[in-house]
Amino acid sequence: MHALRLLRAAVFAVACVTASLAMHVLAGGSPVGPDVLVPAALPVTAGAFLLARRRRGFGMLLGAGFVTQYGLHLWFSAGAEPPPAQGHPHAGGLSAGLFMLLVHAATALLSAYWLERGESGLALLLRLLVASILTVLLWRLPVTARRTAVPARCERVPLVTRLLAATVSRRGPPVPFSVV
Repeated sequence: MHALRLLRAAVFAVACVTASLAMHVLAGGSPVGPDVLVPAALPVTAGAFLLARRRRGFGMLLGAGFVTQYGLHLWFSAGAEPPPAQGHPHAGGLSAGLFMLLVHAATALLSAYWLERGESGLALLLRLLVASILTVLLWRLPVTARRTAVPARCERVPLVTRLLAATVSRRGPPVPFSVV
């Protein structure tokens, strides 16, 4: 299970660092070489690995995203190539700094949203996979083994039904207000 979590964290780190660098350069920062880019992914991978132990809420992911973007901004600025010429529209000043802040904040917001929705989607996908595997396994059992005597007073819901009920998301108006 740790290998899957490490793989997910590494993929996220590469995507996060690449998007952060692209937005950093778009906001007027100097490009950096691979010698700066590769070491930036290591702490992001470690942080994502630690956060991926269990599902986190959007607020926690957003806070981690802001801290990560701030660290990546400092890392990219320290390892940047020579500053742009003075004729560059984003060469300096308050507007360039504010634009850089907004770009990194937007990247943190999108990363947190992507992580939160990705976690929910992955959890739903895994539940559906387990439910379908159990359904196929139960369907393949002989008919005599499937019919077990359950006492009438004990209303037990089968495991597959509970798993499917947990994964079904209902959309639309509440039942009392439904026309159908």
